[in-house]
Amino acid sequence: MDHSLVQQSGLSRDSVSQYLQLRPDQSVLILHAKVAQKSYGNEKRGLGDSGCRVCGYMALDNTGSAQVDTFKLTFEDQPGSKKFACAKALYISDADKRKHFRLVLKLFFSNGQEIGSFYSKLIKVISKPSQKKQSMKNADRSKVSLFNRLRSQTVSTRYLAVEGGAFVASARQWAAFTVTLVDEQQTEQGEYSLREGYICYGCVLQLVCTVTGVALPPMWLYILMVGAGHGLGHVFSVYTRRRELGCGLGGGERVSVGPCGPAVIRKVNKQHAILDVDEPVSQLHKCAFQFKDSDKMYLCLSNEKIIQYQADACQKDPGRELLNDGSCWTIIGTETMEYTFSESLASLQTAVTPIPIISALELNGGGHVAMLEIHGENFGPHLRVWSPKSMLCVVPDVSVFSREWRWLRRPITVPLSLVRADGLIYSSTFSFTYTPEHTPPPPPAASPECPADSDSLIDSIHQEFTRTNFHLFMQS
Repeated sequence: MDHSLVQQSGLSRDSVSQYLQLRPDQSVLILHAKVAQKSYGNEKRGLGDSGCRVCGYMALDNTGSAQVDTFKLTFEDQPGSKKFACAKALYISDADKRKHFRLVLKLFFSNGQEIGSFYSKLIKVISKPSQKKQSMKNADRSKVSLFNRLRSQTVSTRYLAVEGGAFVASARQWAAFTVTLVDEQQTEQGEYSLREGYICYGCVLQLVCTVTGVALPPMWLYILMVGAGHGLGHVFSVYTRRRELGCGLGGGERVSVGPCGPAVIRKVNKQHAILDVDEPVSQLHKCAFQFKDSDKMYLCLSNEKIIQYQADACQKDPGRELLNDGSCWTIIGTETMEYTFSESLASLQTAVTPIPIISALELNGGGHVAMLEIHGENFGPHLRVWSPKSMLCVVPDVSVFSREWRWLRRPITVPLSLVRADGLIYSSTFSFTYTPEHTPPPPPAASPECPADSDSLIDSIHQEFTRTNFHLFMQS
């Protein structure tokens, strides 16, 4: 940080070091679908209220539209000092002719102080689900959500979610899952390895919750048969290995099974799982998840619980299996927009937004012109050399971080953060790494003494730049 920024913001080297150790960041996470289906007439297709310190509204951005309907958010406390709210009643009407729109989240404190306005990524407007064969590529780390809607009634919609480390069917909170393709064959250690490719029906895959990291499957199951004398063709309740099961449910019988392995995604047509279809998975299509190496067992919901359901064979077509309503899921791609900032060292007089977002780094030149070019969005005039989507800064000498070192013996990695003039800190997932040379630099040639602020001192600093290799990488 330069001297003028230190004076203006009140930050110091020690205070920033303390921030880097404690990381008292606040984050705003917006989860939303990639597409939105229009609502016609009185139908409303949307994605719940007690007072709290943080208040907010969510709406559609009104660019090119007169629609300014807003939805008041009610935040609920969750574990880990998190708060959650959903805007379930938002919808886009058939009178809105936009092809794309964004959600806008306006947050403020109960005393009226504005926190800022946060925007989602672009959402594509569709009239109805496309019948074209579209693909979701695993290389893009596709994220999806799953919901079940009985008899097309919106009030019956249940989303696949994660609570307490377990999968549940929630009426209002949904989870985004990363879709990962896995090899059909197990390794010698009994594990499945990941692979790249397009996500098609018939593929073996794993769903991993992007927030909790909980995966579906593999898992070890205990199965409790519901009702006696019905064989294994009916609904089963799923329990984890650690949970003790009771008996006596109408003569119920406890059966244990081993790891059921990953799931096979199946296309659904008129409540039938189609076994011989390998076309790409598409937005808002019906699908089912068959547990691999199981006897027609499918992921299913029963009220708020996630269970297994054993499908019936189709007598007329061996390439189909008959499902129940709870086994038929709708899949939709999702997006995540995350904003991170820290007001712990700031004296805020204005909103924290717009928040600068770093998307890429590039090192240009060396020696006298060693410059780091930062690419992203929402850069402003309070940053030194800027345009709305790029910014330049001088690479500091490594002695700034290790004052006694003039030659690197090991790599030094430092985090990259942006600091606003009032002391607000915007952290990022990027870092900068200084790497050492294989041999020490030659001793500097003797030079006449000169004042500390002369050009000779600056030249010696830039000579250190030329002896250091620079590497950039993004932390996962």
